[in-house]
Amino acid sequence: MSDDPYYYEPALGHGLPHDPFNAIIGPRPIGWISSQDAQGRLNLAPYSFFNAFNYTPPIIGFASVGRKDSLNNIEATGEFAWSLVTRPLAEAMNQSCAAVAPEVDEFELSSLTPAASRRIAVPRVAQSPVSFECKVTQILQLQGVDQVKVPTWLILGEVVAVHIARHLLKEGIYDTAAAEPVLRGGGPADYFQPGPESLFRMWRPSMN
Repeated sequence: MSDDPYYYEPALGHGLPHDPFNAIIGPRPIGWISSQDAQGRLNLAPYSFFNAFNYTPPIIGFASVGRKDSLNNIEATGEFAWSLVTRPLAEAMNQSCAAVAPEVDEFELSSLTPAASRRIAVPRVAQSPVSFECKVTQILQLQGVDQVKVPTWLILGEVVAVHIARHLLKEGIYDTAAAEPVLRGGGPADYFQPGPESLFRMWRPSMN
């Protein structure tokens, strides 16, 4: 086997059995996004292109590859909620990613309970131990280096309210591993779950 790195240019194809891009940028947190349309019909969908982007104010975002119900709903209402996907909720999350008609309620489809939010009209997932209530700050259609727009939209929202199950706060510090978050891998069916054995600590160096 050659020691030279495998090289490809995405515009020309990767030449592999499965696109490695998602696997390299991973494992990724899952944006389990709830939204509702102007008529109040609910939608719940997981997005693996998701992350946090700012501390103050706290801003999270996810990308809709293609114009999906979540994007349409959020454009109409300006609100969405994020709920943490945990290991006990993994199967329900998987059910919620089914390609169904806009009028189908993924909460019902996944046997989940909507929980009323305090600052927004959109409900959260009651079974999830952590959730954010968000108001949209920006919706950006992405474009390539050639300035041609692609059918993908980045939705950014300010977190205006946070819900955390008290058992996840250990002496006031959020215990990431105890929440059993599910992370998306790069394969067609790959997921990961961090545990205490994967934890290591590094303190920021002092400049004094």
